[in-house]
Amino acid sequence: MRWYHYVAYFFGGAFLANFVPHFVQGVSGAPFQSPFADPPGEGLSSATVNVAWGLFNLLVAYLLLLRVGQLDLRRGAHFAATAAGFVAMSVMLARVFGRLHGGDL
Repeated sequence: MRWYHYVAYFFGGAFLANFVPHFVQGVSGAPFQSPFADPPGEGLSSATVNVAWGLFNLLVAYLLLLRVGQLDLRRGAHFAATAAGFVAMSVMLARVFGRLHGGDL
């Protein structure tokens, strides 16, 4: 395994985590923050934009996780790199969205 495979797995986990809130809010029909809103990341984008943004994140996660190297989540190092990216992005999203939606108590 090359070192950059682990970097790809980390960011693949991060993109996978970012897929979840945008896709869920989008398919629920709710407006939600996205990089395309005004101001970026704070204003609201339409549900359709969030579904598209979520699916783009899923595509990037797929490319990073399954097309770079040979990801095997049964191997501890592969799982750790992917989980670290997923956890890091999840905590960051909780802090950002919590600040905007009153969940950052």
